[in-house]
Amino acid sequence: MQAIRDKINDIKAMRKAKAEAKAEEKAEKELAKARVEVAHEVRLAREAEASMDLHVAKASERVDKEIAKYSGGGDSYSQQPGGLDSSYDPSIGGGNPGDIGMNPNPNAPASRPAEPHNPSSHQLL
Repeated sequence: MQAIRDKINDIKAMRKAKAEAKAEEKAEKELAKARVEVAHEVRLAREAEASMDLHVAKASERVDKEIAKYSGGGDSYSQQPGGLDSSYDPSIGGGNPGDIGMNPNPNAPASRPAEPHNPSSHQLL
């Protein structure tokens, strides 16, 4: 009878040890899977950042080309029809502060006098 009890106790101990080992292995697999997923997301983020940097560089080049196009005569490019004010900074965006309707402070005087409306002078870029 004692031999049977010992055998049953041994079987219980083996089942318990196997269950613990299986649970530990499962936890390790989940951790490894999570690490793979994190590494994948990090790679995607790095690729997206590189792509964004490329697009920002291209946009900067286009802005430089447009500025060069309007400043080619040596004079301020604000004299060109539809040109940009010399205080325009493309790195911060926004429009010309002196334009009608674009002044950030409508109560402040315009930096240059308003010109009469001439639809033929408007150009699309």
